[in-house]
Amino acid sequence: MIRLFRESGLYFLVSLAALGVDYSLLVGLTKLAHVPYLISAAIGFTAGLLVNYVLSVTVVFRQHRMENRGAELLLFVGIGLIGLALNEGLMKVFVDSLRLDVAVAKLPATAVGFVFNFGARKLLLFSKG
Repeated sequence: MIRLFRESGLYFLVSLAALGVDYSLLVGLTKLAHVPYLISAAIGFTAGLLVNYVLSVTVVFRQHRMENRGAELLLFVGIGLIGLALNEGLMKVFVDSLRLDVAVAKLPATAVGFVFNFGARKLLLFSKG
């Protein structure tokens, strides 16, 4: 239980760093470069995913279910792609249906994604087999 608390706290900090990259790219590309918001969201999410993986395996998680780091990365990315689909769907609903600003819509979408990503990654990648 202590390990779970420690890992979730560290993962939260790692997620904040990844979110900083993600959010900056989303807002910058959408508002400054006039890239469509769903494309900006995908670019930001992908960059944040890479930051998250590097920090997760170097700082957060001590146990690895898989010995093959390449396979681990592929599963990490696969979980991230599901998270991306969830993020894109929520962004579309929040922006197009609820008429929220892109910068505001990203916040609840991120909260849902955080819970999904931590749970799936902890369960599938970073726990005992």
